[in-house]
Amino acid sequence: MTPTTDSRRDGSPPTETRPERIAETPGAHDRRRDRFVAGAMLFAFGLLAFMGIITAEAFYPGYNAGVQEISDLGATRPPNSIILQPSATIFNATMVLSGLLVLGASYFAHRGLRDRVVTAAVAMLGVGILGVGVFDGSEAPMHGLFALLTFFAGGLSAVVAARVIETPFRYLSVAVGGFVLALLASIFAFGLLGLPHPLSFLGAGGIERYVAYPVLLWFIGFGGYLMGSASETALPDPTDSAA
Repeated sequence: MTPTTDSRRDGSPPTETRPERIAETPGAHDRRRDRFVAGAMLFAFGLLAFMGIITAEAFYPGYNAGVQEISDLGATRPPNSIILQPSATIFNATMVLSGLLVLGASYFAHRGLRDRVVTAAVAMLGVGILGVGVFDGSEAPMHGLFALLTFFAGGLSAVVAARVIETPFRYLSVAVGGFVLALLASIFAFGLLGLPHPLSFLGAGGIERYVAYPVLLWFIGFGGYLMGSASETALPDPTDSAA
């Protein structure tokens, strides 16, 4: 609110009216802070996961992103699992740190957003990613179960986050989450029917990235949204209103 001036009839200089003083309750301040922290942690998670995967791929001799799954960077499936260093350490450490970031973000998101559905979805994602890092690809069936939880919770998080998003970003959020969940369902459906998936030309690694990367990109965007929404204007102090 910009200052305004008024003219006096006696010819004296105009006076300047000051803007309304903005007041904020301690509870509202804490929620804004928690939103910002949650957003920062989710943004960091998306960036860390991307860079960790890229770095692990760079150190993996002959790695083929179309043929090989993302988890192969940590260890290939049994039997005769292949573990190559330093790619395995880089990938597993990235997943553990990412899982911890997401779990921490779920705590602050719960405090800042007060939505149990969103909290549960994000927390499930954190548990899934942490499990992927702790149980590498050689640890069957634990690794596969945590990987499935990660993909499902990632898509679900994008869908349910529309409950707390107050801008048109909510529609993009539902679209991304819906795409990921639909793709997961189609993978299981075609597998049960014994039919080739329409995206099989991408290879197993390519299809997996069609599930994982939209989730990572969405979380970077969602983290930015939460940090931006934390700067919302507080209500004016009613005791300072004009008489």
